Amino acid sequence: MHELAVTQGIVEMIVDRVRDRRVLAVNLAIGQISGVAPHAIRFCFDLVAAGTVVEGARLHIDTPIGRARCRSCGLDDLVVEAPIPLCGCGSADLEVTSGDELVVTSVEVAV
Repeated sequence: MHELAVTQGIVEMIVDRVRDRRVLAVNLAIGQISGVAPHAIRFCFDLVAAGTVVEGARLHIDTPIGRARCRSCGLDDLVVEAPIPLCGCGSADLEVTSGDELVVTSVEVAV
């Protein structure tokens, strides 16, 4: 489960940046075609955060849908739901424009 390592990386990055300030909330964007399972991140979060300034923080995860542009037919804003997407024209030559992100969008800290 690579989500454990991903969650450890997220928590370590936050701890490095906030130093000794207590974290109240962590907001993530995990795209639906990112290859990262939000439910697994949720499962790992409290375990990884234990004993750090992130312990007890609320975790909110947005899951943007996948979108792409077809390089073959030019169709723009194609909704992508599969890891290996196909356009309606049959082409797999797509440029993913969103939905593959894994981003810490914000962190709320105690004053």
